[in-house]
Amino acid sequence: MGRVVVVGSTNMDVTTRVDRIPGPGETVTGSSVALSPGGKGANQAVAARRLGAETVMVGAVGSDGFGSALREFLRGEAVDVAPLAVVDGPSGTAVTMVDGAGENVIVVVPGANAAVSARGLDALRLGPGDVVLLQNEIPAVVNAAALHRARAAGARTMLNAAPHRPTAADLLAAADVVLVNEHEFASLVPAAVGVGSLPGPRALVEVRGLLADGAGPNDNIVVTLGGAGVCARIAGTVVTLAARHVPVVDTTGAGDCFCGAFGAGIAAGLPAATALFHANLAATIAVQRAGAGIAMPTRAELDELLTSGGP
Repeated sequence: MGRVVVVGSTNMDVTTRVDRIPGPGETVTGSSVALSPGGKGANQAVAARRLGAETVMVGAVGSDGFGSALREFLRGEAVDVAPLAVVDGPSGTAVTMVDGAGENVIVVVPGANAAVSARGLDALRLGPGDVVLLQNEIPAVVNAAALHRARAAGARTMLNAAPHRPTAADLLAAADVVLVNEHEFASLVPAAVGVGSLPGPRALVEVRGLLADGAGPNDNIVVTLGGAGVCARIAGTVVTLAARHVPVVDTTGAGDCFCGAFGAGIAAGLPAATALFHANLAATIAVQRAGAGIAMPTRAELDELLTSGGP
């Protein structure tokens, strides 16, 4: 088994629950507020580690109380935090609103994540068994440098192009796999504009057709579609997986759970189709819980779902 090496963000999530997401200029009353560890990078690292992968977190936290809490949380999850730098100033923060249906809106303040450096990879001795997982909550130049180093070492690379931002075509093409949700896919593929507003089953059909026609910034691309499931093109084969219908509590971090679980599956040597299936199920577990990093499922929980075939 190889390692999952996450190069990415670490945030403290400030989450407020509301009956509905307010519109511009509108005030609504929330029912609760909570602090919990998050950040796309940290969430993916926790997901991979809980599913059994040896996991390393390359990133940065601030010198504030949030930074200490984030570092201790990851250490408590048995994630290797040796390359997680501590820099002067505030840690990254994400302010999230979650409505009664579990949908969310998020504002991210990068803080220390702006100081993440690919130099954190220097002591790791990457090799062909490793999976390097990247996201868009750290500077683009860091993603480019990390991708170059990983590929030079023979490691497999996954770029979760989220949240969406203009990304160089050569960077998207250079990753072994690009992972996006339906909205990010539409930002990269003009023909997919509007897919995110379609009913789930129809969106799945539309994305499958686009992938079968060769659309996308990479030969290997995975598109998650929330409650509709996932559609992917891997090594020229298009795979579609429907999502299981479960009671949704909070979708925050569901995509991160999927990415971390997929990375863990590939690092464990699973075929891509099997790793996608496991990742889809892992995300199904995560959305039934509140929070992001704390909602990631364990290996035992995923195995139970695989064995029982239940929801």
